[in-house]
Amino acid sequence: MKQVTLGQTSLRVSRMGLGCMGMSEFYGPSDDKESLAALEHALELGINFFDTADMYGHGHNEQLLGRFIKGKRNALVIATKFGIVRKEKGAYQRTIDNSPSYVRQACEASLQRMGIDHIDLYFAHRLNPEQDTEAMMMELGKLVKEGKIRAIGLSEVSASQLKAAHAIHPVAVVQSEFSLWTRDIEKNGLLQTCRELGVSFVAYSPLGRGFLTGTITSTDELDGTDFRRISPRFQKGNLEHNLMLVDAVKTVAKKKCCSPAQIALAWVMSRGDDIIPIPGTRRKRHLEDNAGALSVDLLPGDIAYLEAIFDMHGAAGNRYPDEGMKGLPS
Repeated sequence: MKQVTLGQTSLRVSRMGLGCMGMSEFYGPSDDKESLAALEHALELGINFFDTADMYGHGHNEQLLGRFIKGKRNALVIATKFGIVRKEKGAYQRTIDNSPSYVRQACEASLQRMGIDHIDLYFAHRLNPEQDTEAMMMELGKLVKEGKIRAIGLSEVSASQLKAAHAIHPVAVVQSEFSLWTRDIEKNGLLQTCRELGVSFVAYSPLGRGFLTGTITSTDELDGTDFRRISPRFQKGNLEHNLMLVDAVKTVAKKKCCSPAQIALAWVMSRGDDIIPIPGTRRKRHLEDNAGALSVDLLPGDIAYLEAIFDMHGAAGNRYPDEGMKGLPS
């Protein structure tokens, strides 16, 4: 699989990464055996970039990655995150902590859970506007000097927040939601700022939390613990509108003789080599389908058609429930 460089670092990652969150929670029951098999298969397909966070499954996701990492550390680029503090396992309520003491505490805990001596890419999962970003960045800089992390990332920030943080210590990567139905970064100046600063962009939820695959028509078919049951874009009223958008993806997929998921991922990658999607799955067949997007060639007419539909109608509903909107740039 083609590889690209993350920002101004020496880190080389596969053109498509793997989001590991769903292997621990949020998208129904998971099975460690199935997840570990998927991780191994991802590596077989050429994927070397794996994204996790300390809050996914209250540490379970990092522990799972730790089991996978053994014996192959040098072949992998591992990204994890700090900053979102959930009160208890399974609870959606959270606070955001960017304090220097917490940054260090969280980093040490992540290293221990994964059984590694350094984190390749360490993200501030969200920024707390009431805490000092400069102090956070300086502490992250210390961790770089100590060799505990190789590069710094920011998740869900504004263009001005990125500029301010980057002025204190170089930021290698910004991660935010980006897909056909979430294109804020193209309109609010964040993507342009990333490019001006030489910062790569990692796109999470490039399949719209699975919605753009065209396989979800009702929340009734989802597990009772599935996050999408409370996600605004999947709620009655919004859902019917958003299904109309998916029809456009299906139309192009039929024309290209590929899956809707491949069209959605190909569109994200068409925006530039500095944008790396990290679709999440715990199933081998979905991994293979996602990887197939690298072979899909979207013509200018295909892109124009998709963007016209999504621009004209737009996704109905917020990206998250109110609790999940905490820490997102306004």
